Amino acid sequence: MDLVVQAPVIGAAELTQIAALCGSQSVRSIEGGGPQAYRLARIESRAGVADFCAAARIDCAFVPPDLVRDRVGLVAMDMDSTLIAIECIDEIADFAGRKSEVAAITASAMRGDLDFRQSLEQRVALLAGLPEDSLLRVYDERLKLSPGAERMIAGFKAVGAKVLLVSGGFTFFTERLRARLGLDATIANTLELADGKLTGRLVGRIVDAKVKADRFAELRAQSVTPGRIALAIGDGANDLPMLRIADVSVAYRAKPLVRAEAMYAINYCGLDAVLNFFA
Repeated sequence: MDLVVQAPVIGAAELTQIAALCGSQSVRSIEGGGPQAYRLARIESRAGVADFCAAARIDCAFVPPDLVRDRVGLVAMDMDSTLIAIECIDEIADFAGRKSEVAAITASAMRGDLDFRQSLEQRVALLAGLPEDSLLRVYDERLKLSPGAERMIAGFKAVGAKVLLVSGGFTFFTERLRARLGLDATIANTLELADGKLTGRLVGRIVDAKVKADRFAELRAQSVTPGRIALAIGDGANDLPMLRIADVSVAYRAKPLVRAEAMYAINYCGLDAVLNFFA
């Protein structure tokens, strides 16, 4: 295994200590304009590395030497709190004066404490009566991409990978992001509207954890050729089924249960740190 370490800043003393802990004699800087990153080859020991890096707020990952970027054929990611830095439904609810109520339900669902489908229906019901332009205000005024998102997407698209956005959120946002970022496919829930207002209901099937995983598996079968791999990135409990069937799974600033199951975790860097696992 090799070791990839990255953070906004990694001091020389920290890098020396990490190299001593893992026994590597080969340290290579990973260039490209993202976080400060290094790849340490031929690791002899993992003991103490994760604890040291966590204390120093450095992301670390033990990766196989053959994990290179041009092997990636598909990148799938969650939207809320992954591709973007907000939870859209919480921000919509703010216009109804119910953000704290909805945000508490969202947090419980993402931790895995509540059934996602039931929690989504409960939250959407609280939006009933809001004008449709509340959605556009959230997109225009509050939606921000996660740091490094555009660089990560461009990096994987440059090697021919397809990019899929799978979301338990809403098509109003996923379709705008699809056009903005040049995504290949999206799947999300559709909010019902009547007379220019939200009805508090959804149209069609609910995109829950199973639907996310099924769409990921479908696109992998269609677009990932032999010898290439499928990567999935998420943060919440409803991403776990998708992450479990990915060739490489990444927990991005995720809930503890997701970090525990994913192959790799990014806690301190932006999304472009994912590229460095394949550098």
